[in-house]
Amino acid sequence: MTELPQWSFDPDRGGFIHRQFEFADFSQAFGFMVQMALDAEKRNHHPEWFNVYNRVDITLTTHDVGGLSMNDIVSAKLADRLHAASTAM
Repeated sequence: MTELPQWSFDPDRGGFIHRQFEFADFSQAFGFMVQMALDAEKRNHHPEWFNVYNRVDITLTTHDVGGLSMNDIVSAKLADRLHAASTAM
C-alpha cells in the first residue's frame, strides 16, 4: 500500500482497495472511465465502480483469488496516472 497512498485497504471480502476520484466535470470523469474500461477489457480484469457527475469511486479486488492480486495493483496505478494526467490540464 506504500505505492498507493491515496487508496484505502479494507480486509472485508478477502481484501480490496478503494479510492474516490474527482474531475472537473462529467465529461472528464467519463473519459477516465473509458480509458480504464479499455485497459480492463484488454487485461480481462474489471473494476467495481460508481459514477455520479464528476466523481468516480473505484473498488478493486480479484474474486478468483478472494482478495488482492497484482492485477488490482496495476489497475490502481493506471487509475492514478490517468487521473493525474486528466486533472493536470
